Amino acid sequence: MRWINRKPARPLAVLLAALPFVALLLAYMVASDLRLAANPADKLLPAPSTIMETAQRLMTEGDRRTGRILFWHDTAKSLERLALGVGLAGLAGITFGLLIGLLPHARAMLGGFVAALSLVPPLALLPILFIVFGLGEASKIMLIFIGITPFLIRDMASRTAEIPREQLVKAQTLGASSLVVALRVALPQIMPRLIQALRLSLGPAWLFLIAAEAIASDLGLGYRIFLVRRYLAMDVILTYVIWITVLAYLMDWALRALSRRAYPWAETNL
Repeated sequence: MRWINRKPARPLAVLLAALPFVALLLAYMVASDLRLAANPADKLLPAPSTIMETAQRLMTEGDRRTGRILFWHDTAKSLERLALGVGLAGLAGITFGLLIGLLPHARAMLGGFVAALSLVPPLALLPILFIVFGLGEASKIMLIFIGITPFLIRDMASRTAEIPREQLVKAQTLGASSLVVALRVALPQIMPRLIQALRLSLGPAWLFLIAAEAIASDLGLGYRIFLVRRYLAMDVILTYVIWITVLAYLMDWALRALSRRAYPWAETNL
């Protein structure tokens, strides 16, 4: 049997999935031990035990000045910004994606405009957003929104345009209006694609969030990482990086679980 036709059994699949993480951890441990053996005061690659102690301290000890546990306040604030930015982007993506995919006039007017917007580097707009929206929450949310919305619109429009023309014709033959066709025929078919697109957008969304928080914020995961970098506190930085990775993974898992439950017919193994 050719390798492309072989599927690993469940235990082997779990082992194969764990191997890259184990290899990365072992490589880090070896590199850390080598650096600490050469210089016990080295801060670049702290030992895993040091990172675990730092994580426990950050998650349980309150700030000396305010008494708040900043780790959880940073997490809550960053997740709030991320949820608003991604949520608004998803709403805009599904709305304009349907319009461009279904209506020829909307496609003619907005197709090229959205394509051009998708080529603009979002981080280059950050100074403009700070000038227009100030240094508050709006500019950070807008950076996430602007950063991922063009991709979502183009993906949704492309998926809508792939709907067989026969389905649209049959719906119109039965008396469906353009709005009914959009809501009853097209929308259910592109919703699974929207969830997949949101999963793919989580990485860029986190990037834009951390960039905005690093430049102008007083609370958030990105702000905390860039605050402690001046002290070379790699144990704190790595704790926050690992936590961001865990949060992103949990969000991706939640979206995949939603897709499996709501649209099992469209689910893939990715």
